Amino acid sequence: MLIVAGTLHVDPAERDDYLATCAEIVRQARKAPGCLDFAISPDLTEPGRINVYERWESEDQLLDFRGSGPEPEQQVAIVEAEVNKFLISAVESP
Repeated sequence: MLIVAGTLHVDPAERDDYLATCAEIVRQARKAPGCLDFAISPDLTEPGRINVYERWESEDQLLDFRGSGPEPEQQVAIVEAEVNKFLISAVESP
């Protein structure tokens, strides 16, 4: 299993519009083979911050879904990004 998580930063005035463009991506991801969870959401305290969380069964399934990455319009809107992939070897209850 792997997790993709981190933050995107956009112009605070454009965040709602950016998130609206992500709704269909979230719907498609959640239906994709191997997707265990997928969320793109506004941060509660930072107006330009967007939180990203994805959980996939395998790297191949992630790559099959991901394709070429964000649409050009979305890529231009991102002023800063810190998103990482974490490979998970075990899962336990907290």
